[in-house]
Amino acid sequence: MMDWTDRHCRYLHRVLSRHTLLYTEMVTAPAVLLGNRDRLLGFHPAEHPVALQLGGSDPEQLAQATRIGCEYGYDEINLNVGCPSDRVQSGRFGACLMKEPELVADCMQAMAEASLGAEVTVKCRVGVDEQIPALILPKFIETVAARGIRSFTIHARMAWLEGLSPKENRDIPPLDYNLVHKMKSDYPDLEVILNGGLNSLEEALQHVENGLDGAMIGRAAYHDPVGILGPADHLAFGQGSDRSGEQAVLEMLPYIEAHLQSGGRLNQITRHMLGLFTGRPGARNWRRILSQKAHEPGAGPKAVELALAEITRLQEPQET
Repeated sequence: MMDWTDRHCRYLHRVLSRHTLLYTEMVTAPAVLLGNRDRLLGFHPAEHPVALQLGGSDPEQLAQATRIGCEYGYDEINLNVGCPSDRVQSGRFGACLMKEPELVADCMQAMAEASLGAEVTVKCRVGVDEQIPALILPKFIETVAARGIRSFTIHARMAWLEGLSPKENRDIPPLDYNLVHKMKSDYPDLEVILNGGLNSLEEALQHVENGLDGAMIGRAAYHDPVGILGPADHLAFGQGSDRSGEQAVLEMLPYIEAHLQSGGRLNQITRHMLGLFTGRPGARNWRRILSQKAHEPGAGPKAVELALAEITRLQEPQET
């Protein structure tokens, strides 16, 4: 979710759901150590609970990045061992680390020892390339769990590091949900969370009802945030009521105003709001108006209100 789940996206998603755990984009450990930390790691207090997702393969660097993330106040620090992009492979992190469980275990132990109270977790694939998932995934889990790690988010697909693009790796390898459920059955004391191919909240909750500890939804929640996050507090946590796109827009206006006053641009936020009315009358006009107006010089909240008026107009009873 690099370039997607930035702080503005997460704030929007928190407006829609008060209780779901939000994740940052993956940030490499070297970037945390050498880059602009406030830009990379800063977040709004309202985002809690929020997890920082790190990429890397050097235990010392990851330990330092973990400590820095904890100092910024993240509730969880997660190591990504699932991303299949070429850029990730060339840096020896992401899915290619499925081939090096002992190194992952070293990294996780170093992160846990550096943590200042935040939980340290790992996100992985069921395997890569010619590996046999039913054989290597249990070994991977056992090796990492032996260092005290208790939470595993498992993307239920293989990753083909040669021959498939990152996009193809999200769609082409078949999903093996049964294997993820078997991992929970075989390791009942561990937290096992499912990821991959989940397109609705109802589908995710069904896996939880069938024994898993949680479900992670990525791109589907980005493209249809109201459909997935809007009812999450009510259906998944038994608290609150469903949230609507209109409510989200109105709650975002003060945040937008504050961002503009600090020197930011409207489109930095509104690019994440385009899917708020997915499947509803007027959604196309909402996206069109917002996309056009957000890039105009001096664009502000009125551009958002103008786009919202198109949705409101279509909800009003028509005279006959």
